[in-house]
This record gives sequence, structure tokens and C-alpha cells, in this order.
Amino acid sequence: MIIYLHGYDSSSPGNHEKVLQLQFIDDDVRFVNYSTLHPKHDMQHLLKEVHKLVEQSDDSTPLICGVGLGGFWSERIGFLCGIKQVIFNPNLRPEINMQGRIDRPEEYEDIATKCVEEFRTKNRGQCLVILSRNDDIHDNQKSADELQSYYDVIWDENEPHKFKKISQHLQAMKAFKEA
Repeated sequence: MIIYLHGYDSSSPGNHEKVLQLQFIDDDVRFVNYSTLHPKHDMQHLLKEVHKLVEQSDDSTPLICGVGLGGFWSERIGFLCGIKQVIFNPNLRPEINMQGRIDRPEEYEDIATKCVEEFRTKNRGQCLVILSRNDDIHDNQKSADELQSYYDVIWDENEPHKFKKISQHLQAMKAFKEA
């Protein structure tokens, strides 16, 4: 089973395309929708939904993945639910770069301080990071600098921030899921 979390733009047709591409790894792909507007509510909702999906699945190696804001949530929710994560161009600082786009961006900072201390150290090796060199939203070198001590990082030379095409990374994702 693969659980897919959309980014800030939940209605983007690219989400459907990514779900279809993920079905080449596992035919059981679950799309979990969340509001993107209220981070504390989103975290409670995502924890509940992902935990329920993992409990109901007979897959011994479920995976959660997301792009952008979905990557932020996939890393945290996957860690808290004990499953591997794949994150594409994760938004590592939504409390800063979501200002003016959501009601309470400061809640992301509150979530970060309430999360398990040094969770990336405890999550080491459980997340695969795929970063675009052509990200038009984030400086992915900063993301790589922050994450590469904990996780393997794969650089994509072609895709922009939203990663319309992920098929070139499916084999790496499949190998990571099954390892």
C-alpha cells in the first residue's frame, strides 16, 4: 500500500497523475485529502487516517509519500505511524513560506516543537528524499543540506516543484519500499 498526500494545491490534476504512476509500484494507492489551512487539525486528521489505513492493510511494507507540503506531512506522519516515507521537494519551513496563504502558519512551528525531539535521528534511513534541481518554489540545496545526514537524497535534473512526472524514480521507490 502507498499512501499519497497532496501538496498545498489539493485540486491539481497532477495529483491524479502521480497516483496513477504510483500504481506501477503497488496497485493499492490511497489518496488522503486534508485541508491545508489549519495545520493542527490537519495533523490530527492525517494521523488518524494514516494509522487507520496502516492498521487495515495487510501490506508488511506500507509507504507514505507526498510532494511539497505533502512531503512535510509525509515525513512526520510516516515517522509517527512507523512507516517508510518518500518525499518530493518537501516544504521544510511552512511556518515561513505559507504566510498569507493559510490562517495560522505559526501552528507549523508549534507542531515542530511538539514533535519527538530529534525525530530525524530516530527516523534515519526511513525516508527517501527526491529533490528537483529546477524547483521554482524552494531552494533545494538548503533542503539537501538539512536532510542528507539522515536520509538518502536523489536529485532530479528535469522536473519542477510539483513533479508532474515521477516515473523515472519509481524503481528507486520500489526498492526502498521493499528493503
